[in-house]
Amino acid sequence: MNKALEIMKLMDEIEYGWVDKKNNRHIKLQGFADNYMLQSPKELINSKLGVCWDQVELERFYFKERNIVVNSYFIVHYDDNKCPCHTFISFEENNKFYWFEHAWKKHKGIKEFNTEKELLNEVKSKFIDMELNNEYQENHLFIYQYEEPKIHIDVEEFYKHCEKGKKVKPE
Repeated sequence: MNKALEIMKLMDEIEYGWVDKKNNRHIKLQGFADNYMLQSPKELINSKLGVCWDQVELERFYFKERNIVVNSYFIVHYDDNKCPCHTFISFEENNKFYWFEHAWKKHKGIKEFNTEKELLNEVKSKFIDMELNNEYQENHLFIYQYEEPKIHIDVEEFYKHCEKGKKVKPE
C-alpha cells in the first residue's frame, strides 16, 4: 500500500484538463471530441494536465515501474446525445482489491474492497449517481476492462480501443 500512496503523491502534480493536438492547454471540455489526443505518460508528466484517460496511463506506468499489476476499466453510458464515461484502475494486494482514483476529484483516494465485483459495483453506483444523475438505462451502461492503448489516439479511437476489451458485468 505504501507504493500506491507514493504514486498518489506523484499524481497530485497532475491537474484535470487536456492538451490538444496543437499542444494548447484546456481546463473545460469544450472542443474535446474534435481535438483530443491521448498523451504518453512522459508527456503528461511534462504538461501536468490530463483527463482520466491520460491519468490512468500515467498511473499504469507508475504501477508497472513498481511491479504492481493493475486492471484498467472504462465505464460508459451510451445515449443519443452524449456518451459520458470514466476510466480508472484497480490493483490487488493481500487478498484485497483497491480502487485507485485521482482524476475524479470527488472520489480521489485509494479505497479497499473484499472483491473486484464490490469495487466495480461501487464505481458504477457513483457513476450513475454523480455523472448520470440517476437517469440512465441499464442496457446502455457498460464497463470494459481494457489493455494499454496506443499513445496519440483520438476520442473515437480511444472508445473503440476500450470497447475491444472484456465486457464486465459486476452484478
